[in-house]
Amino acid sequence: MPMQLTTELGKINVTDDVIAVIAGSAALECYGLVGMASRKQLKDGIAELLKRDNLSRGVEVRRENEETHIDLHIIVGYGTRISEVAHNIQTKVKYVLNEVIGLKVDHVHIFVQGVRVIS
Repeated sequence: MPMQLTTELGKINVTDDVIAVIAGSAALECYGLVGMASRKQLKDGIAELLKRDNLSRGVEVRRENEETHIDLHIIVGYGTRISEVAHNIQTKVKYVLNEVIGLKVDHVHIFVQGVRVIS
């Protein structure tokens, strides 16, 4: 269900796919994040690293009881503090979604699906 914004010029509908792409792009700007992982289960114990054009596949937008939840499935870099990377991503995604489209995000859930060596 698209989010609807009303301005003095008319109505704007923003789909969940657009919200997912913006959230994924914001997350990729954070240090320690190697990339987004597929939301689907791990295949043979290996997380699939998504290319930049598939950002929305690693992000799920849910609405529950008038609250907006963003789920991000990520792969972090080896040697980084996972809790700090996750916290930075949560803060950045909430800020960007609020500033870009005016969406109040209640929860940003991070699912770390893998660790990769950054070269």
